[in-house]
Amino acid sequence: MPFEVRDTDRELYSRHVAGFLPPRMIDVHTHVWLKAFVHTSSPESHIPSWPDRVAEENPIGHLLRTYELLLPGKTVTSLVFGFPRRDTPLDQSNDYVAHVARRHGLPTLMLSTPEWSGQEVERRVEAGGFLGLKPYPSFAPSHLAAEEVTVYDFLPHSHLEVADQHGWLVMLHIPGSARLRDAVNLQHMLEIERLYPRARVIIAHVGRAYCPEDIGNAFDVLRDTEHLLFDFSANTNAYVMEQLVRAVGPKRILFGSDLPILRMRMRRICEDGVYVNLVPPGLYGDVSGDAHMREVSAEQAGGLSFFMYEELLAFRRAAEAVGLTQADLDSIFFGNAAAIIAHAGGGWRAGAGSAAWTC
Repeated sequence: MPFEVRDTDRELYSRHVAGFLPPRMIDVHTHVWLKAFVHTSSPESHIPSWPDRVAEENPIGHLLRTYELLLPGKTVTSLVFGFPRRDTPLDQSNDYVAHVARRHGLPTLMLSTPEWSGQEVERRVEAGGFLGLKPYPSFAPSHLAAEEVTVYDFLPHSHLEVADQHGWLVMLHIPGSARLRDAVNLQHMLEIERLYPRARVIIAHVGRAYCPEDIGNAFDVLRDTEHLLFDFSANTNAYVMEQLVRAVGPKRILFGSDLPILRMRMRRICEDGVYVNLVPPGLYGDVSGDAHMREVSAEQAGGLSFFMYEELLAFRRAAEAVGLTQADLDSIFFGNAAAIIAHAGGGWRAGAGSAAWTC
């Protein structure tokens, strides 16, 4: 696993991150896959290309080792699912996830395609021991352009109906360049809230609101929802996180990382409403054609640490601005996820100072 933890990283974690985090954590947003599962050489229009530069694969051993390196002293349980690309062989990817989850006692979600009927989705989830679904815009019908894709094109009502019947988790990455502020996305989120209240639908990445301009009136619209949950995976914007906490409160917010990309050495800025990842020169290949990537000088690169710490420090700033209590943080980083996993049938049991899964 080719990444280095430096003394400056350890000092940053020790001084500013470790004491903020509770001893037990659940990471609800992680990907595991083998490079043998990915065959496409050209990027997909539905997803950015820069995450591919961080890791060509993330077998379960790499994921578990990453926690040891980046979050020492913490007991972290991860909710795992595959790598959602159109070219991914879903059976192979889902079988791998189910296998490693059984071996390590981890909760899982199943990559799903809208081509499957609700009955087929139900059969596959139950056979693999999954706790729900990980749909993705990449799996929408190929004739649709990226800006035409709506939630229901890759997460059809038939899938939501069976998720609602079983109380499953659904990790939802909303589509479109307007992200959280998109009026159609907001309409569909409200519909899902109303029609499928037993499904535990998690809006990933705070709805992909990586910059303040991505919010629009979304939190005014979502303020009165009761069931939708939000993870702040791969998000480093403290203002966005603060507005999320003020809108929905700490009981519907979940820690997620989006590993392995949070191993990236970087700092994120926003320019004219567009996020830009500042990275060391040469570390991630030629990034000149990627609007979301920019190399800094070698001197500036010395001040860059891990995406993981950037995310956690941003949430710390948001938590302090809002005045979250230790009990609130325990819920966000552990308790909220434990509750929805138990609701989905995850066999959760927690002992004093430890956490475990029964399979």
